[in-house]
Amino acid sequence: MKGIVVPEPEADYSADPVELFFDLAYVFAFSQLVGRLVGAPTWEGVGRTTLLFLLLWLAWTQLTWAANAVPGNGRSVRLILLAATVASVPMAAAVTTAFDEGGPVFAIPLALILLGGLALMATGLETGSDEFHSVVRYSIPNIVAMSVLVVGSFLDDRARLVAWTASIVIVGWGTVKAGGGAWIIRSGHFAERHGLIVIIALGEVVVALGIPVVAGLEDGRGFPGRTVVALLAAGAFAGLLWWGYFDRPQRALEHRAGEVPAADRGRFARDVYTYLHAPIVAGIVLAAAAIEEIALHPTDEVPLEFRLMFAAGLAGFLLGVVGAVWRAFGVYAKERVIAFGAITALIVAADGIDGVALLVAVDVMLAVMLVVEHRRIERPSVSPA
Repeated sequence: MKGIVVPEPEADYSADPVELFFDLAYVFAFSQLVGRLVGAPTWEGVGRTTLLFLLLWLAWTQLTWAANAVPGNGRSVRLILLAATVASVPMAAAVTTAFDEGGPVFAIPLALILLGGLALMATGLETGSDEFHSVVRYSIPNIVAMSVLVVGSFLDDRARLVAWTASIVIVGWGTVKAGGGAWIIRSGHFAERHGLIVIIALGEVVVALGIPVVAGLEDGRGFPGRTVVALLAAGAFAGLLWWGYFDRPQRALEHRAGEVPAADRGRFARDVYTYLHAPIVAGIVLAAAAIEEIALHPTDEVPLEFRLMFAAGLAGFLLGVVGAVWRAFGVYAKERVIAFGAITALIVAADGIDGVALLVAVDVMLAVMLVVEHRRIERPSVSPA
């Protein structure tokens, strides 16, 4: 690792192509998560899939923090990130069998990726610096957690569930304790990386759109008008989520991160990005499973379990953005809270409504939310006479 050049803490940069390459495995992993949700639309199925998502999130966010501290354009750094990419492929492939025979294939690469990120930070920072000591202290609970994760992958079903839950709790406790440490935070890089993972999650909505199209072509059914409407409505849904994140919140959060005093930037990045972007991304993945069901059966009533997935997914996305905005600026995005309540009530009460009608109604409500929010924020302030 000799020769790694660490920019000054205030220096910023864009994500290196090797980081984008690593993200490709998460396209595969998120598809696997959607497959699990569609195949097991039960409380237990959703709970287990959520646990797997959180474990995947730990590995992704750890490499993001590492690449934020140590530039990814050094050859040694790129080799480590490429090795993590290779390891992530079997990890993603084992998502659907993680609670069966695929447990070790899922857990061991994930542990190596997370520990590799910690090693990258420790070896890339100046020994003896405050940032180096913060990484060392943070590494201890992570090493314990990954040991529990790997050991748990060889246990039976219930014991594995407990061990993996414990590993998430241990890492979470470590992030809380590490919040007051010294960390290198480059706001532009953080904003870009988390914007990219949101794009990847939105890609799952697009993948869900393609499934009925392919199925229709293979069966020789062509494109029934209702299916075309469902595809258009689902495409509009993805576009509305994109607009709801990238038009204002993503840029505002990046700008705010650059204004936070250096001593508080670690906690800010942890809360806004590591914590509050998790429900944003998970919510999109959860909604994608419901979209797949609607696109496959556009003229049928949406089963209650998939309506609940849809509502929970939108809740994660909308309230995740609300929480991030509140943490950054101390204000509530009230239109999004109101829209969350109204859309949830509509989805839960949508007995007898077919999938296309439900999706169109949700699209309209999201569009109204964005327009009202925009008009309120852009309205010129009136000076007192």
